[in-house]
Amino acid sequence: MKNFLHLHKIPLLIFLSCCAFYLAFAYDLERTDFFKLLTLWGGLFVLSYKFFQLQRYNLKILLVATMIFRLLFLFAIPNLSQDFYRFIWDGRLLLEGINPYLMTPAEYFSSGDLPFSGAQELYEGMGSLSAGYPTNYPPLNQFFFALAALFGGNSILASIVWLRIFIIAADIGIFYFGRKLLRNLKLSESNIFLYLLNPLIIIELTGNLHFEGVMLFFLLAALYFLRCQKWHFCAFFFSCSIAVKLIPLMFLPLLFRRLGWKKALGYYAATGIILLFFFLPFLSGVFAENFFSSINLWFQKFEFNAGFYYLIRWIGYEVEGYNIISYAGPTLAGVVFVSILIIAILERNHEMRGLLTSMMFGMFIYLSLATTVHLWYLATPLLLSVFTRYKFMQVWSLMVVLSYFAYSQPNYEENLWLIAAEYVVVFGVMFYEIFGHNKVKFPADSAD
Repeated sequence: MKNFLHLHKIPLLIFLSCCAFYLAFAYDLERTDFFKLLTLWGGLFVLSYKFFQLQRYNLKILLVATMIFRLLFLFAIPNLSQDFYRFIWDGRLLLEGINPYLMTPAEYFSSGDLPFSGAQELYEGMGSLSAGYPTNYPPLNQFFFALAALFGGNSILASIVWLRIFIIAADIGIFYFGRKLLRNLKLSESNIFLYLLNPLIIIELTGNLHFEGVMLFFLLAALYFLRCQKWHFCAFFFSCSIAVKLIPLMFLPLLFRRLGWKKALGYYAATGIILLFFFLPFLSGVFAENFFSSINLWFQKFEFNAGFYYLIRWIGYEVEGYNIISYAGPTLAGVVFVSILIIAILERNHEMRGLLTSMMFGMFIYLSLATTVHLWYLATPLLLSVFTRYKFMQVWSLMVVLSYFAYSQPNYEENLWLIAAEYVVVFGVMFYEIFGHNKVKFPADSAD
C-alpha cells in the first residue's frame, strides 16, 4: 500500500485537488461570483489535463476518477442554470396525463388552475423567461423528465438526483461505445477521457443537468453501429438521439456518402418513422404551433455568447439603427444549412474518420453562426473531436467560461471584449491546427 501511494503520489494529490475544486463548484459557488467561478474552472482544466497525461494508459483509474467527480455533484442543486425546474415541471405534467406542449407555465398561472401540487415552487424557480414560452424538449427527453418526477415524488432534490443518475448512466454508455469506436478506428482508447474528464462536461451536464450527454450516448451508439454496418440499429439509436435533442438532425445529410443513395433513402425513411412513433402521442395542431414557435425563438429572439452574429448585429445597428436579429438569425441558419450540404458532398465522408471530422466541423459552423451559444452546446463537437486530430474544441471548452461574466452583472450584460477574446483564441487555434498541422503531432493520431 505504501509503495502504491509513493508511486502514485502526484496523481493522487491531483485527484484530491480536483475533488476539492468540484465540491466547491457544486456546493459553494454563486454564479454571480465570476472571479471564483473563473478560478475554479481554470484550475480544474489544468489539473484534469495533467491527471489525464499521468494516467493516460490506466483506463480503470481514469474511469473511476470520472465517476467519482460526477458523484460529488449527486445531491447538489444546480447553481449555474435554472432549466431543471422546467424539466421537473414538464415531467410532473406528464405524470398528470397532461401534454406539456400545449400550455406554458405562465398560462396555467394566469388561468388560476394549477396542474399539480408544488407547481408554485417550480414556477418561481424556473424564472419568467422559461415560464413564458412553450417547452422545446423533444418526447424522449420528456420521458426522462417524467421518470425523474415519478421516482422523485414531490421532492425537487430527489427529482434532481434521478435526472443526474440518468446523465451519469449515459456517460458510462459513452465510455463503452466511445472506447469501442476508438479501438475500431485504431485510435488511442484513452482519447474518450478528453471528453469524460473535461470539466465543462462534468459541470454543465452532470452538475447543471443538461441532457446533451444522453443525446450523445444515443448518437455515439448510432455511429458505432454505422461503423459496423448495422443500419437498423444505427437508425434506431440515431432517432433516439434526435428525440432527446434535435441537433443530430443536421448530421443526416452527412451520412449520404457513407450509406450510398439507396441505403440512405431507406435509412432516412426508417429514422423518420421511428421519430414519428416518439412524437405521435403528443401530435396536435397546438403542439406543432407551440413546438416550432419555441424553436424559432433561438433564431429570432435569444442572444448569448454569439460569434459572427454579434458582428452582424453591430453592422445592423450602424446601418439600420436597430437590432436585426429577426432577419439575421434565419439568414445565418440558412447559411449553416447550405454549409452542411456542401460538407455532405465531400468524398472523405465515405470513411468513418472523415465523416466524424465533417460532423465536428458542421457543428462548429452552426455554433459559430448561432445567435445563442450556451456552454453545454459545446458537448457535441467536443465529443466528436476525440475521434479527430483536432484539439481546438478542447480550447473552446476552456475559453467559453468567459461568457459567464454576464451573470455577474445586475442586468446580465455581456462583456463583448471577453466574448471577442474567446472567439479570437478559438479561431486562432483552429486555423493553426488546419494550416500548421504538419508541424504538430496530435495524440488522437496515434494508435494503441
